[in-house]
Amino acid sequence: MNTNERKMLDMLKRGRDEYGVVSVKAEFEAEGTRSDEFLRLLHMAHSADLKVALKIGGCEAVSDLLASKLYGVNYIIAPMVETPYALSKFVEAKTKTHGANEEATEFLFNLETQTTLDNLPAMIDVAKGNVDGVVFGRVDFTLSRGMPRGAINDPSITEAVLEVAKACAANDLELVVGGSVSPAAIDALRQFKAVRLDRFETRKVIFDATCLDGTSIEDGIQNAVDFELLWLVNKQAYYTQISQEDAARIEMMQRRQNAAKPVMA
Repeated sequence: MNTNERKMLDMLKRGRDEYGVVSVKAEFEAEGTRSDEFLRLLHMAHSADLKVALKIGGCEAVSDLLASKLYGVNYIIAPMVETPYALSKFVEAKTKTHGANEEATEFLFNLETQTTLDNLPAMIDVAKGNVDGVVFGRVDFTLSRGMPRGAINDPSITEAVLEVAKACAANDLELVVGGSVSPAAIDALRQFKAVRLDRFETRKVIFDATCLDGTSIEDGIQNAVDFELLWLVNKQAYYTQISQEDAARIEMMQRRQNAAKPVMA
């Protein structure tokens, strides 16, 4: 580990010990996590004794599901699952790749659009006994309603999450909430927890919902934000170094090439 990664590891351990952090998260979908990045995150998670969540590329991303077995992933989230049919395809794909699921991986689907919410009753019927829960993506859901990103804590969005929380509570499904989790979201998160909330997540850090009962949640969120910023700084430095590792040889070969060109009269 380099210096930044050691700092990040300390942040994860502090999150685990003081703030209710239970997992880190990567995305093969919108974030486009590369395999080398994921391996670095995986190493830090294991060093901090944390679980790993992975959002795959789609409901039938079989290659991603197979990779998740190789990496050893604890939570798998399928994005943009808007219909009972799409959810059934996710169930079919995860059954194909994980079979008896000896890894004890949990499978969840993202609810991130109004269309999915409209289809929720029928989707719950497919979900029961086939997947473990729902991840409510508040940012995309807000945008799907034609509302600005800044409206994520609007009462109408909170009511939509509460509707899903009630459905999950009634059908023994886990609920995870994400999307611009900040101190401004704490009141809403506590409302969700009063009905059903198992975990909540920032972009890369997942908390157990019981941490909302304490008084250090704002510090916990800040620790997660600090981790994510340092992750991006470290990622930038890593790829910058790679981009420059052949610079000297390229310059040498260009000089040779230019020297070998005939001089035009």
